[in-house]
Amino acid sequence: MEKLEPKLQYLILLSRLLIAIFIMIILLIVFALLRDEIIDIYSVSDEEKSIAKATLRNDSIHQVYLKLWKSPVISKEMEDKNRLSLIQYGKKLIQHTSKYLGPNGTVAQISNGMNCQNCHLDAGTKPWGNNYGGVFSTYPKYRARSGSKEDIYKRINDCFERSLNGKALDESSREMQAIKVYIEYVGSNVPKDTIPKGSGIYKLPYLDRAIDPLKGAQVYQTKCMSCHQANGEGTLNVNGTEYIYPPLWGKSSYNHGAGLYRMSRLAGYVKYNMPLGASYYDPQLTDEEAWDVAAYINSQPRPTKDLSTDWPKVGEKPVDHPFGPYSDAFSQNQHKFGPYQPIEKFKKSKK
Repeated sequence: MEKLEPKLQYLILLSRLLIAIFIMIILLIVFALLRDEIIDIYSVSDEEKSIAKATLRNDSIHQVYLKLWKSPVISKEMEDKNRLSLIQYGKKLIQHTSKYLGPNGTVAQISNGMNCQNCHLDAGTKPWGNNYGGVFSTYPKYRARSGSKEDIYKRINDCFERSLNGKALDESSREMQAIKVYIEYVGSNVPKDTIPKGSGIYKLPYLDRAIDPLKGAQVYQTKCMSCHQANGEGTLNVNGTEYIYPPLWGKSSYNHGAGLYRMSRLAGYVKYNMPLGASYYDPQLTDEEAWDVAAYINSQPRPTKDLSTDWPKVGEKPVDHPFGPYSDAFSQNQHKFGPYQPIEKFKKSKK
């Protein structure tokens, strides 16, 4: 019996090893079967991570999140399948505008190669990410820039002609109808004539000084350049068909008639969306950094547009509109770079 003891020990060890291997094989099979479910559980978005951080840091921020507008989910169970198809196509056009309507677009070649989503984040659904939450509820409406009542078609084509530095879409085209229906669906949970909290772009408080492009250059180099490149040219995908990170200036960027060319719009947009991963719940820039980097970006060369018919009522120009004439004595430089409070105070005194 003593001679058999080492063999018995060997057999026991071997049996344990075989059992362990068997268990590992079972676990691998289970993992393979449940892989998608496991990925769904653990693959959280940057926004969800930001919310989790904010919740740990300050519960009041989490309470604000609960009150922010959220886009309805596109349900595949929608009864009207034609409308569903149009909504889905509209979302694709927002996400991949360049693929369909860019310089080498498969449908038409009418824009600069940027995607609508490069400015309207998460296909126009991110809180304070220049989203579409308040569009359907407020249009048609009077807009001072044109001095007229505008519908959603005009709103969309303003983006094509300004932010995408291109040509207007035919209002009767399937592409225009798809984008319009998608925007309407995104804002379908908002009561008429109301603007939900978290829609559009956050209104960042003015600084007590003029904003500084030189300081902004430093912010750009440390926080923005790795994605948008040294000359603001952005980063294309491997196929060269779409921008992963859009150009912030230069021939392929938005022209000087775009909304983001106004400093307050760009600063508010940058504050809660940049650098990548930033959000309202987890900002990565101070207010001063956001204003200064906006000053730097909007001081760089970009395409121009005939703006001679904009703002027919001069007194309705916003304080940071960078082009005269004005209804006050403040310089064009101060209108562009601030300080803005004196201009704002003057405008209020005239009402």
